[in-house]
Amino acid sequence: MLLAIDIGNTNIKLGVWNGRSWEQRWRLRTDLSKTSDEYEISLSVLLRQRELATAIDRVILASVVPPLTRIFQIVCEQYLGETAVQVNADLDTGIRILTDDPYAVGADRIVNVAAAHALYPGPAVVVDMGTATKFEIVTTNGEFHGGVIAPGLRIIADALASRAAQLGHVELIAPPKVIGRNTIHAMQSGLIHGYVGLIEGILNQIFIQHPEQGQPIQVIGTGGLISLISPYTNMIDKIDDSLTLTGLRIISERVKA
Repeated sequence: MLLAIDIGNTNIKLGVWNGRSWEQRWRLRTDLSKTSDEYEISLSVLLRQRELATAIDRVILASVVPPLTRIFQIVCEQYLGETAVQVNADLDTGIRILTDDPYAVGADRIVNVAAAHALYPGPAVVVDMGTATKFEIVTTNGEFHGGVIAPGLRIIADALASRAAQLGHVELIAPPKVIGRNTIHAMQSGLIHGYVGLIEGILNQIFIQHPEQGQPIQVIGTGGLISLISPYTNMIDKIDDSLTLTGLRIISERVKA
């Protein structure tokens, strides 16, 4: 079985693929203070609960947190006896990276583009709402032309609460109406509907500049915060919560073959 690991700035997503479906998926909080021994304990508990500890024979890893990259490589080698394949610009992912510096592109961005290209044929844009919100441009023949990186919704909400003396933290939900009749609703409207404006404004510009502009371009949404925005825009065609893990699976199968 395959163990796929996606290490992000906020969460670490793990999934076990049994060859037909995801046997199990987990989400851990990213914690830079943990040692390799502590992460090994966490992983062993998760795998043993599902009797999967001895079933893992392949591991693939995508990480945007360098200190944790080596820690998880050590965990996989010591606990599972497997060397984790690390996604980077040198790996054969089936994607041509046409940015100025392919080695500066985050592994999560490469994985999302690989998944979008394999699952949703044709020109596409991936909108990944996590700690940051990333827009990735992919063409029909699997070329990654770059994208846009914007501050994440929670970062904006935290900045607003911390920098304005009379404003506090609010729940990230849309208010009853765009025009808020109180401070909380006014903030919620600015955050949710303001972010919808950001998403739609950037997508409109991307459609104009996309290498295959003039053709129907699919927009695939993913990431932990996409569900907060998707009900308020008609520009996102598909929501795929498993896009990154699926991309890791697709790349792993390509490397194995």
